[in-house]
Amino acid sequence: MRRLSATFAAIVVSVLIVAGCGSPQQDGEPAADQVTYLTAFGAVGRDAFAWVALEKGYFRDAGLDVTIQLGAATGENLKVMAAGRAQFSNLDLTGTWILAGKGQYTDVRAIAAIHQRSLVSIVSLEGSGITAPRLLEGHRMGAATGSVNQLLFPAYARLAGIDPEKVTIVDAQPAQLAALLASGRVDALSTFLIGVRGVEKAAGGRRTVVLPYSDYLPDLFGNGIITTAAIARDRPELAERFRDAALKGLAYAMEHPDEAAQIMKKAQPAADVTAAVGEIELMAPYVKSSGVIERSRVEKALGTLHDAGLIPAGVPADAVVDFDLAPGS
Repeated sequence: MRRLSATFAAIVVSVLIVAGCGSPQQDGEPAADQVTYLTAFGAVGRDAFAWVALEKGYFRDAGLDVTIQLGAATGENLKVMAAGRAQFSNLDLTGTWILAGKGQYTDVRAIAAIHQRSLVSIVSLEGSGITAPRLLEGHRMGAATGSVNQLLFPAYARLAGIDPEKVTIVDAQPAQLAALLASGRVDALSTFLIGVRGVEKAAGGRRTVVLPYSDYLPDLFGNGIITTAAIARDRPELAERFRDAALKGLAYAMEHPDEAAQIMKKAQPAADVTAAVGEIELMAPYVKSSGVIERSRVEKALGTLHDAGLIPAGVPADAVVDFDLAPGS
């Protein structure tokens, strides 16, 4: 009986040794850093690059174990980050900087730009008669409640020759906007131009007229990758690894929009592939896969927001961007 016990013990030891050989801790490889990433809003084309980076192993190769969670627009995502429940997010930089300039959510920093210009636009349906900014007067415009689209409208209106008092703003949740326009409950939307394919689909294939805010506000950025000030300060190598892997996913998504949309659909079955492909293709002219953020442009953007009365004077560029981490700075 003792001989049998000894044999069994030897087998157990052998199994443990073999099992130990595959452990990253045993062979000197560090364990992957676990981080949570928030999409800009739900599962749509502008965020497909994150699922590409996950599917293609770019995050894994960077030593990251990334959990992708569906975001709920700028303000809500910033609340989640402030609570420590996410370390990275894809947020509208202009909206984030407006809130930071007002003294809210000052502990986040941009580390890469996804869209080099703001994608906020006036969107109407062909035949509505709204073919120029001034023709918006006397009409109803839908916009997401408390969104950057609403915040920027007075500045856009002033530069585009619109009397904002003559435009009726209709508050809505982002997911309701396309239906509002398609049903005629509003005459136009202030939304993101990359969403026009979804608007056209909701409107039964009717074409849209798009009037970009960037025609009058060219210095503003669109979405960008955000991290906390603490990570940027204390774990810059973590931020760099996430940034580089995400931008690699962005480059792949821009070159393969159909595949990127299918990858996202695999992870999020409710995603609309057609709308996602449309978003990726429409945002292409606004994207530099290097993620560059130039200090001079950030300073101009902050100046524009101040001139529009959206932030106080003197907000430094370093308060909203970590230029040691942002590419091209």
